[in-house]
Parts: sequence; C-alpha cells; structure tokens
Amino acid sequence: MQTISTAPSSDPSELARCSVVFLPSDPARAGRIGFWRPDGGTPPACAEGSLADLEFAVPAADGGVERVPLPVLLLPVRSALPVLTRARALPGEHRAAAFWRTAYELALAFLARGLLLPGLSPDDHDTWRVGPLSAGDAELVRELAAAMPPEAHAVPLAGDGPLRLPDPERLLRAFLDAVADVLPRSPAAPLLTGGPAYAAPEPQRLPALRAWADDIAAGHDAGVRLSLRVEAPGLDDVVPRDGAPVRFRAVLQVHGQSGSGDVMDAAGLWTGANAGSLASAPRARADALLALRRAARAWPPLAPLLSAPVPDAMDVADEELADLLGRGARALAAVGVDVHWPKHLARGLTAHAAIGPPDDGADSPGTASAPSYLSADAGVAFRWRFDLNGRELSRDELDRLAEAKRPLVRLRDGWVLVDPREAERARSERDRTLAPVEALAAALTGSAEVDGRQVDVRPTGWLAGLRERLTVSEPDDPVGQPPGLAATLRDYQLRGLDWLARTTSLGLGCCLADDMGLGKTITLIALHLHLHRQTDPSAAGPTLVVCPASLLGNWQREIERFAPGTPVRRFHGAGRALGSPADGEFVLTTYGTMRMDAARLAGVSWGMIVADEAQHVKNPYSATARALRTIGARARVALTGTPVENNLTELWAILDWTTPGLLGGLGGFRARYAQPVEGGRDPAAAQRLARLVGPFLLRRRKSDPGIAPELPPKTETDHPVALTTEQAGLYEALVRETLDRIATADDMARRGLIVRLLTGLKQICNHPAQFLKEEDPRLAGRSGKLELLDELLGTILAEGSGVLVFTQYVRMARLLERHLAARGVSSLLLHGGTPVAQREALVRRFQAGEAPVFLLSLKAAGTGLNLTRAEHVVHYDRWWNPAVEAQATDRAYRIGQTRPVQVHRLITEGTLEDRIAEMLGRKRELADAVLGTGDTALTELSNEELAALVELRGEAR
Repeated sequence: MQTISTAPSSDPSELARCSVVFLPSDPARAGRIGFWRPDGGTPPACAEGSLADLEFAVPAADGGVERVPLPVLLLPVRSALPVLTRARALPGEHRAAAFWRTAYELALAFLARGLLLPGLSPDDHDTWRVGPLSAGDAELVRELAAAMPPEAHAVPLAGDGPLRLPDPERLLRAFLDAVADVLPRSPAAPLLTGGPAYAAPEPQRLPALRAWADDIAAGHDAGVRLSLRVEAPGLDDVVPRDGAPVRFRAVLQVHGQSGSGDVMDAAGLWTGANAGSLASAPRARADALLALRRAARAWPPLAPLLSAPVPDAMDVADEELADLLGRGARALAAVGVDVHWPKHLARGLTAHAAIGPPDDGADSPGTASAPSYLSADAGVAFRWRFDLNGRELSRDELDRLAEAKRPLVRLRDGWVLVDPREAERARSERDRTLAPVEALAAALTGSAEVDGRQVDVRPTGWLAGLRERLTVSEPDDPVGQPPGLAATLRDYQLRGLDWLARTTSLGLGCCLADDMGLGKTITLIALHLHLHRQTDPSAAGPTLVVCPASLLGNWQREIERFAPGTPVRRFHGAGRALGSPADGEFVLTTYGTMRMDAARLAGVSWGMIVADEAQHVKNPYSATARALRTIGARARVALTGTPVENNLTELWAILDWTTPGLLGGLGGFRARYAQPVEGGRDPAAAQRLARLVGPFLLRRRKSDPGIAPELPPKTETDHPVALTTEQAGLYEALVRETLDRIATADDMARRGLIVRLLTGLKQICNHPAQFLKEEDPRLAGRSGKLELLDELLGTILAEGSGVLVFTQYVRMARLLERHLAARGVSSLLLHGGTPVAQREALVRRFQAGEAPVFLLSLKAAGTGLNLTRAEHVVHYDRWWNPAVEAQATDRAYRIGQTRPVQVHRLITEGTLEDRIAEMLGRKRELADAVLGTGDTALTELSNEELAALVELRGEAR
C-alpha cells in the first residue's frame, strides 16, 4: 500500500458521494472504512485518514468481478461513523454510503437494547460483538445483507489470488461487531472495568480467557439458536370434557443459520436424524448445549435437560406453565429463545381502558354534557376492558379465569391459556374517573399511565368525537376569511385561522408556532374578527395582547391597517388607564406592565388572551409566567416562532398556560417525556408527545412546500477570520490563568469561572477593546473581525443595500457605531434600553433608507421587527442557540422581502467560536427534536473537555 497525503476535508458532501466499503480486521475495532470514487478519481482527504492506492475486486457491469486499481481514503471505524451519520443530510449520497449508514443505525438499535457480548477474536484479542440475536433480529440482518449494493462489498486484493467478493451477510455481521467493539470504549470505560481489557482502544491479547469466551459466544459464532415448542397432546380441535387432565410438554428446537426452514427438534441433532444443514456445523451440538445452559439460567425449569442424555423435551406442570406464559417467556426471549404455543388454544390476556361515556351517540363535543377542558369541574369515566385473542371478556368470565387458579381454563366452548396471576391482577383493577383534561390527553396519545405502566386507551362517546375534531387535517366547514379584514389571507393563513377557530371554539388554548414573518399577527387579527362575527359581542369579550415593548407599535399599526374600525388601545406607560374595555376591543400591553398590573388585568372578563413571542414565559417559575397565569380568559393563544429554544420544559410552560393540565405536572412531564425524548432513549415517548401536542401546536416553516413560495433565496455563509497577535495573546493568557483557577475551585465557583471564561473569550474574539473595557480605544487594526466587517460593508454599501448587524453585546454595538461614524458610514443602534417610541422611529428610519447599517442587540431586536429593507444580515458574534440566530435573521427574511437575503456569520478560526460553530451545526440538524442547553451544559464539562473547547489552535496573523 502506498500512502499518499492527508489534509482536512474541506467539503464533507464529497465523501457522501463516494462509494463506501468496509474492511474487517482482527480485532474488530481495528477495521477500516474505505471511501472511493466510482469514476476512479481521488477522494477528498481527511485529517484522521490516509489516502492509499489499492487494487480492488469490484463488481463489473456484466455481473462479474474485475480487478481495478483505485485511490481510496481509509478511515478508522471510530472516525468514519460520524461521516456516515452526516451523509444522510447531504445531497447526492451514494447508495453504498446509504447502505453502511443504515447498517450503523441497525447496530445502534441492537446496542441500545443491550445486545452486546464480550469475547475473544480468532487472534485472542479482547473484543465486543453484537448478540445474542433473536430470530427476528437475525432476519433483519439477512434482509439488510440481501439489499447490499455491489459497490458496498468491493474488497482489496492481495497478490494474484482469485477475484472473489465477500459474502454480504458475513461482511455485514463483521461491521456490526466492529461498531459494537468501538462504541463501549469511551475514556471512562477503564474506570468501570478496572483495567484496559474490554475498555482500551488498543488491542489486548487474553488467550487465558478462551474457554470463558467460547462459553459466552455459544450459539452466536455457529449461528445455533434454541426455541421451545409447547404441545398439549390431549387437546386438539376436538375438545375434551372440562376437568380432564391435560399433559403439556415443552419440546426443545434447534435453529441454524439458513433461515426459518433450518430448524429441527433437538433429538434429531443428537441422534443424527434429518439434521439438515446443522449437521455440517462442527460445534452445533456443543453450542446448543451452551445455549441451553444460558436458557436454563433464564428459566430454571429447563435445568434437568442439561443432564439428560438427549435434551429433547420436558413435561410442564401447571405452575411452570403459568410461569412460562408470563415471566418465563419474557426471560427466555431476552436470551434469544422464543416460545411457540399451540395455535388452537386462545391465550394472551390484554387490558385496555375505555374513556368517556358509552358509545350511544347521546353526547357530542360542544353540547352541554361535554365538560369544559379548561376546568376540572366534571370527571370522565375510565373503564377497564379485557380481551382474550381479540374477544372482550365480561366481568363474570374474568372472575372465572381468576378463580380457576390454573393456566388452562374452559371458556366459551373452548380452552384458553392464561397466567392465573395475570387474571387475578386484571380482576382487581377498578374503574375510576379522570379530570377532563387528563382524559383528553389519554385520548390523544392512545395510552394512559396506571400504577407505573402504560395502558392502551380507546375514547368513547363525545370524547371520541372531540378527538376526531381535534386531529382532522381538513375541516368540513372552513371558516373562511372574516368580513372586515382588509387583506387577503394566503392559503396557509386560512388553514391556520380554521385551526385556531376550531380549537378555541372548544374552550381549548393553543400555540401558533409559525416561522417568523409568516403572518401570525394578521392571522390572530382575523381570528378576533371571526369570533366577534360568530358570537354575541358581549359573549366574545375583548382581546388582550401581551407582547414585548418593541412590538406594541407594530401590533397597533397592524390592527389599524387590517381591521379598520376595530377599537385598539395601549395599556402601557406611566399614565396608563384600563377602564372597562369594550367588547370587540384590542388592549395591548407589555410583559413588564402585565407583571406589575396582573391584578387589574385579571379583573376584566377577557374573551381571549394572546401571548406574543411566548418564549418570554418559557421559564414557568418566573414572575412574568406566574403573573400571566392569574389572568383568566375564554381562550388563550400563544404566538412564537420558537416553541422550543433549549429544552422541552419550555414547551411545557407554553402549553400548560394555553391548556392547563394537558401535559400534566412539570415533574411528571420531565420523567414521562422530556428526559426520554431529550436523551434519545425512547422513540415511543417522542411519538406519544407528538400525538399529544399536535392538536394544540401548529408549526409551519418558510421552507415547507406551498407555505411561502414568493420568498426569495437565502444564502448563509460562515466567514472564518484569524485573530490578530494582540487578540491571540489575550486569548491564551485568559485560558491559562482561568484553567489554573478552575482546577482548584469548588463546584459553585467553578461554574462561575467557566461562564466568565467563555464570555471573556468571546469578547476577545470580537475586539480587545471590548474585553479590556477601554474608555477611548483605538479600534482599527486590532481585530480580525472588525477588518472583515469593513470589507463586507464596503461591498454591501457600494451596491446600495441595507444591512443588519447583530451582536449580543451592547458595548460591542456601541464600539461598532463609533467605528462606522469615524469612517463616515451612517448607522442606527437599537438595544434593550431603547425606549419604545424611539424603537419604532428607528425601524421607520431604516425602512425608509435613512441609514444603510442597523446595529442591533440580539436579544432586544431578535424578534418581532419587520426590517425587509435589509438584504444582508451579519452575525458579528455567535449566540449559543441556532433558533435565536434564525429569529434574528428573520427580521429581514420574512413575508414582504422581495430580494435575495445573504446571511454572514463571522467566526474566529481555531478559537472557542470555531467549536461553537460545530456545535450549532449539529444542533441545527436536530432542531426538530430537542435543542441543547447552551451555557449551562458547558459549565458541566470536565476540566479536560473544557480545555479542549477553549484551546487556541492555529496561529494568529
């Protein structure tokens, strides 16, 4: 092999378009993954790999095999796995790359279930492997192997040997084992194992463990698997009289590698009769015995078979049969042994709950008998139902099963197999009542938690109808555009209006979570007009809008523009007066005013309360969130472009305000949903949560098909820039000094030091004058970022374009304002301390073109503003959350923007900002699931991880 050269890959999408092969090794973790271009060109280089010229056996176009020399990028398995993962999101992914990515995902699924075995490789190296696999698992592997594209199992050749491609299933199993051998070897693994064996990445030879490893690997290497076939010779389609003794037997079966047809009774393996392909497995009998030993440990009644001359079958007493029906079958399945039951015997007692009134059609949603879901005045019946083979049992039949106290019971002219303990537990279940909102949550998710276990739920009566109304995608009677709206709603806005009207008409709150700029404000104005057209104005009541101070003027202008004649007033400022709001009136206030005057606002009978930019109440313990909950209304609507910025608790806070009790208490929500979903451990929990919140949260993005086709293109560019010598010196000094202090600090002081370190490093990356807090600084020539900003502005201003420059630091914004003034560039500055009236004036001036540069504080101006005059958005420094940056960008990229928008992110090379950019890239890929936790998570890094994060890499200019 001739090694060429290595360099960091500049375009990961190039690797995704390469064909991918897996090259096994001993031990498995030493295997490598090769990337080669089908056109024979040189693949892109990568820092952790090597480019090599190899001669491959490659599938030919005529179906044969040909010898082809190829340049190949070879990566260790550990380094290649993230590349395969990223390939999913990249265009032009090669089918071989897609295959090995799918294989990696299958390996992760096996490992997540604990299918991990220690053992020794053929050369006596410590190795982990996937196993034991059940029959279903093995079938998944066979199906995936059958789909292996030819390019995925090309193989490098040695010498002039025959041209042979590896067996797909054997190669796939080797890859699964390589993944299993790599992932457990974390830096902390040796601390758990007490030594390098099965923990260190470096190979460890352990020949003394060969006998132990062979025992562990029984059945896995040879492919031998066991199952039990339960027989009842006295029971067949002609049923004997009740009370006649019935003899049950469990017959041991042995399965080979060749699929479902390669199976035989264990007696045949021992006697040699009809052994089939199993006879060719030299270790089949020994492996079957070792697998039986493992099964006997899982279910002890099998132990006598270990000493039998021929371990063929055993009689099963009533007590053992009952145990096998429940706990025993589960324990055997965990070690890969399936239990097969007589098909003509009914079994499988299952429970579900019927929630709601009887299905007699007497009640329907919206009638007087359907309770309000914003109160807990009424209870909803929770009634247990029990099925056996899909047939519902009566209470009398359930009593009979429990009282028989044996697993075989005559029922309905037939015989059924039921674990008596399960029957007794089912009989002891009692019906109950649920609060209406709990019943609704159970109806939407299809399950409820009872005594720590999930129970299937089926809604009945009006509850079933309500569930159908909430989950229907297209209503039969769309509300249409209301009279009095001086605008034409887009199709998606009309659908949003239908959804809002349907949900609020049922007395339920909701959250409209469209992207910024898609018209949430006008949709809400249309809802207000619709409600007052549909109902008596005195019943509809006034609408209270709570929003950030910077949006008061925008709300008033939008209402006056789109709903002319609708009364609107602000409840804000020193001389504010509430009085008695008229029915059909809009009252606008800020979060700060609402917090101070919650008692006065709570005294009004509001028809609807709207929380705009509802992420302001994402902390349920904040004074603002608590005050908002004290104000009652017939309907509550939250508006936000980012329902989840950091974690699912924020989603809980918003929806628990709009529809109290829907998600349960915060502690229960975190245990039931947030922790499993955020940890990626429980896809079922994520699906239940999606079903639960789906009817109450409408989320549309600009990129969704048909939502905003009129929006122009948006281009996003990361601009790397080097630190100046001064910046690099300050950076390294701060890192060195603070890490020394962190090493000896207690937990509380340590967290504070980390936050100060991260803040200081980001300020140094911006400009030394910001970090040093200089009063009259010299700005030019000291910051790579500032010089790059000058270059960008030179081009932008020459084109006559407008630009928004966002920074999270007001001091940095003032430094930029001073620098631009010195260069003769007109700019405007908006930050958190800017008065409301002045903010509105600044927005008007920028939109009118009075100044080409608008300097903005990220947190103060990242939401609500309409700044479509700008064609460029510059993020001077990076926030910890991509959702916040996206909101800021949407000040320019929103409905009404007619020109392409370019987004520029300034990133100092080799610094903390570089690593933050990588983190934000990963978080952006996961934005539809759960975002990370920003600064707080970084304070929990180990000293080594923190040092790696803030280390200055590369050289200053």
